Amino acid sequence: MKLIERPALLDRLSDLRGTPDIKIITGIRRSGKSQLMKDYIDRIRTVEPDVNIIVIDYVNLAFENLKEYHMLYRYIEDHTISGKDNILFIDEVQMCPGFELAVNSLHASGRYDIYLTGSNAFLLSNDLATLFTGRFLEIHVFPFSFREFRDYFGENDIDLQFDDYVRKGGLPGSYPYRNERDRIAYIQDVYGTIINRDLVQKYRLNDAQVLGHLADYLMDNVSNLNSPNRISNTLNANEVATSHVTVGRYIRYLCNAFVFYDVKRYDIRGKKYLETSDKYYLCDTGIRFAQLGTRNMDFGRMYENIVAIDLLRRGYEVYVGKLYEKEVDFVALRGSEKLYIQVSDNIQDPRTFQRETEPLMKINDAYPKIILARTHHEETDYEGIRIIDLPTWLIH
Repeated sequence: MKLIERPALLDRLSDLRGTPDIKIITGIRRSGKSQLMKDYIDRIRTVEPDVNIIVIDYVNLAFENLKEYHMLYRYIEDHTISGKDNILFIDEVQMCPGFELAVNSLHASGRYDIYLTGSNAFLLSNDLATLFTGRFLEIHVFPFSFREFRDYFGENDIDLQFDDYVRKGGLPGSYPYRNERDRIAYIQDVYGTIINRDLVQKYRLNDAQVLGHLADYLMDNVSNLNSPNRISNTLNANEVATSHVTVGRYIRYLCNAFVFYDVKRYDIRGKKYLETSDKYYLCDTGIRFAQLGTRNMDFGRMYENIVAIDLLRRGYEVYVGKLYEKEVDFVALRGSEKLYIQVSDNIQDPRTFQRETEPLMKINDAYPKIILARTHHEETDYEGIRIIDLPTWLIH
């Protein structure tokens, strides 16, 4: 399989080099966490040839005897070199039961710069504070962006490639399959493993069917405002017996495993966060196509999903904007930066254009206002609103 370097993530890891935190690479299965670690090790070996690097890869049978935390601890101590900078990398760390005891002890000694990856069944965001007694930092890995997709396949017609990306998604392990049926089967297998192993087994769920129906519902309703009450009513109406309490809990599990990302509402005029209902965006549109095909397909909502994930990938806090009775698709915050963004499939129709521009024109501040759509043209300006071709925005 062709390998693509991910410089932004590598630079992020380099920025954290030598800090006292345990660095934990998280993300959905098959998003490239292990490859990122390998690439980072190669970078360190190039720029810091004199450091001592200790690598444990539990997928490799050579480390089979270290799947006991005392043995893991002893191996690392035996390979530590006094007087040198010791950097520790452990891939698929969850394959050693009790790994956190060894890692916490090593971290407390202050002698190691520690990096970990693992299955998100064991390194869910809400579990990390329980597992690790010292400071830790997450480096979150998303599936491939559209820019990385073009790096992989080569730069061809941007519109045709974007159509391909919407359907195929960003799980690079699916790219080598020439047969569409095999490619879809790969994505379904990855998704099934997340649902059945990372969630059903971890949380010992007795009603896995409800989880499956819930995930399908959320996939089919990305960019729609939803609440546990509303979803449970819909599922019950379709003869899937559940309650809003169960739905709320299962949504939290799906978000913890990075299958969906919860985007809350923000009152632009009142400058406050709203708790009534949220939007849930799927980590990768390829999963939606693999699971549901083109059923009830709304490409505008798929484009909105892609923009939401890309904003998160770029490090923005993302909210759904509310202004009076109107909605702004995204309010994106990063430090002192703020963006207001509308996403649309096609704004050629005057009514659609008015619907997208009207909420932005009512915002009384000077922060940038953007419409992202399939314009197929260079950027234009309308009353201070930047109108940008969506695929072009995604590669910059």
